[in-house]
Amino acid sequence: MRTIGGLFALAVLAPAVWAGDTWPGWRGPTGLGLTDEKDLPLTWGGPKGENVLWKAPLPGTTATGKIKRDHNQSSPIVWKDRVFVTAAFWPDGVAQTEFPEHHVACYSAADGKQLWDVTVPPGPWRLKDLRGGYAAPTPCTDGKRVYALFGSSELAALDFDGKLLWRKEITPHAWDVCIGTSPVIVGDVVVVLADGTKPADSRLIAFDPATGDIRWERKRPDASFNHTTPVLIEVSGKKQLVIAASGAVQGIDPTDGGVIWHAKNKGDVPTPAFGGGLVYAEGGRGGPGIAVEPTGTGDVTRTHVKWTTGPIPEGYSSPVIADGRVYRADKDVLRCLDLTTGRKVYAERLPVGMNPSVSPVPTADGRLYFAGGGKSVVVPVGAKFETLATSDLGDDSPASPAVAHGRLYLKGGKYLYCVGKPEKSK
Repeated sequence: MRTIGGLFALAVLAPAVWAGDTWPGWRGPTGLGLTDEKDLPLTWGGPKGENVLWKAPLPGTTATGKIKRDHNQSSPIVWKDRVFVTAAFWPDGVAQTEFPEHHVACYSAADGKQLWDVTVPPGPWRLKDLRGGYAAPTPCTDGKRVYALFGSSELAALDFDGKLLWRKEITPHAWDVCIGTSPVIVGDVVVVLADGTKPADSRLIAFDPATGDIRWERKRPDASFNHTTPVLIEVSGKKQLVIAASGAVQGIDPTDGGVIWHAKNKGDVPTPAFGGGLVYAEGGRGGPGIAVEPTGTGDVTRTHVKWTTGPIPEGYSSPVIADGRVYRADKDVLRCLDLTTGRKVYAERLPVGMNPSVSPVPTADGRLYFAGGGKSVVVPVGAKFETLATSDLGDDSPASPAVAHGRLYLKGGKYLYCVGKPEKSK
C-alpha cells in the first residue's frame, strides 16, 4: 500500500554536538545523543496539550478493525522539513505467526501532515520469538534517501517522495531474537552490523546508497549476537567506528571493517558513548562498564582501559557523556559516574512509569531529557540529582526522542508528537 498525503585532548577530538534542522539517525548527527539546543520545553501535554505543537497518527492508527502492533522501538529521524518513522503491525485478521506490514512514513515537520506512507515487502526471516519485534532499528538518511532496516532481515531505501528505490535481503543471517542494530551512514556507504548467533555468519556490511549493492563486507568470526549500533568518532584526525561487540569493545576502520583495537568486555545492547577522550561501553544485560582510551592498536585491555565498573543492572537505554560524567539508566534508576575515575557520583530513582528503554539527550544548557510518548522526566546535568519536571502524553513507547528546530519529536505507541515552545515556532 502507498498513500500520498577534555582528556587526551591532543590525541582525541571532542565529539561535535549539533543544533539545527537535522537528526538523521539513531542518537542524532553524532550517534551519541548530543545536541547543543537550549531552552527546550520542560513540560508538555496535560489536559490542554501544553507545548504540543502537533500530533499525527502513526501507520496503522487509523486502520479499520483490530490491529496488533509490533513493539516499534525505532525512533523518529528528522531532515530539514521532514520527519521519518518506521512501524510494523498486523492488520485485523492476520496472525502474529505471519509477517506484519512494514511501513516507512514521512511527515511535515511544520504541521505533522503525513506526506506519504509506504509499505515495504518483508525480508526472509519470520520471527518465532516476538520479544524484539520487527521495527526495532531506527532508520537513517543522508538527505537524499531514507534507509530502513526491518526485523525480517530486510534493508530498504526510499527517496524523499516515498518511492521504493531498492531492497536487499541480508542473508545468510543468524540474528538473535530480533534485529536491534540500526543502519548508519559512514562516509558514502550505509553500514549494517550483522553479528549473529552463528559467528561464521557475523559480518559488517557496507551498502552502496544508490543501488544497495555491497561495497565491502568484513567477516567477524569472533563476534556473537549483537543488538548495538556502531558509532562514528574521530581519533587523532582519523575516523573510527566503535562497536560494543559481544566479547569486546572495538575500534573499527570505517573504510573496510578491520579491527584497529579491542578491549575485552561483554557488550551487546546499548550504543557506546564517547567524550573527554574516552569510549564508554557496557553490555546492558548486567555486565560491567568499561572506559577505554581509543588511541591504541591490537589488544588494549591491559594498556588503554582506564577503569571498569562492577556489574551494572540490566538496562537497554544507551549511556551518554556530558560535563565530565557518564549517565546511564537501568529500569527506574539513573546512575551517574565520574568520567575520569569511574567512581559513582549518584544512583537515584527515576519517576515510576518512565519507559526504561528511552535513551537520554543532554542539552547545551545543562538538562538531561528522558523524553518519549509516555512518562518523561528532565533532570539537570551535574553532580546533584534533581527532578526538574515530569510530563506524560499517555502514549507509552520505548522509542527515544529526536531533537531539531528547537523541538522534540516523540514517537508514542499510536501517535507522533512535536513538542516545542509556541512562541519559538511562529
